[in-house]
Amino acid sequence: MDKNINITLKVWRQKGPREKGAFETYRLENISQGSSFLEMLDVLNEKLISEQKEPVVFDHDCREGICGMCSLYINGHPHGPDDSITTCQLHMRRFNDGDTIMIEPWRSAGFPVIRDLMVDRSAYDKIIQAGGFVSVNTGGIPDANAIPISKKKADEAMDAAACIGCGACAAACKNGSAMLFVSAKVSQLALLPQGQVEAARRAKAMVAKMDELGFGNCTNTRACEMECPKNVSISNIARLNREFLVAKLRD
Repeated sequence: MDKNINITLKVWRQKGPREKGAFETYRLENISQGSSFLEMLDVLNEKLISEQKEPVVFDHDCREGICGMCSLYINGHPHGPDDSITTCQLHMRRFNDGDTIMIEPWRSAGFPVIRDLMVDRSAYDKIIQAGGFVSVNTGGIPDANAIPISKKKADEAMDAAACIGCGACAAACKNGSAMLFVSAKVSQLALLPQGQVEAARRAKAMVAKMDELGFGNCTNTRACEMECPKNVSISNIARLNREFLVAKLRD
């Protein structure tokens, strides 16, 4: 049965990208363990507003584990201490009475802080724009079975497509690498016949954009895979490497 707990929060506060930030400490009492982590932050902001103080800025949207916007580092883990969930799916029953909780924004050169706990994740959008799509004239409605795809390939493509682009992989990586994200977006198309036409251009363009935006190199520590809320496999990184090398050899 859920109970109410008292907690201490150490929250990163930063007024802007060029401002120096620091942790500020807040005390919350009677927080229901049945509430979500973001609901707890809502309670904190209501308290700060009632005290005529600036509320904590944090990102969120669907609160259903789909959009990937709830990008928070909680007690040293992207999205918190639970596995295979986003921050919005984390509940306060994961914490105990008297706990101190550290809350930070993503720490990555590719995700500059906008304010407090909100970071600019538009770098991932730019990588997608560089090549994470197929350009085809579909014409009329095609026969569903016109291009047979094996179940194994379809399942692998769907597993790669489960990536929500939250940025936990880059935030968890000691090198700030975005390889898991990029490889997932390449794999979801590389595994399907529809993605073959632009395969070479896609791999080169997305890797080039990733490098241009300041993300680091992959050294296969697997921190990205361990912290991914959607369990995207690093086998996709191997596939991206193959796609990239084949594209370069064709050049």
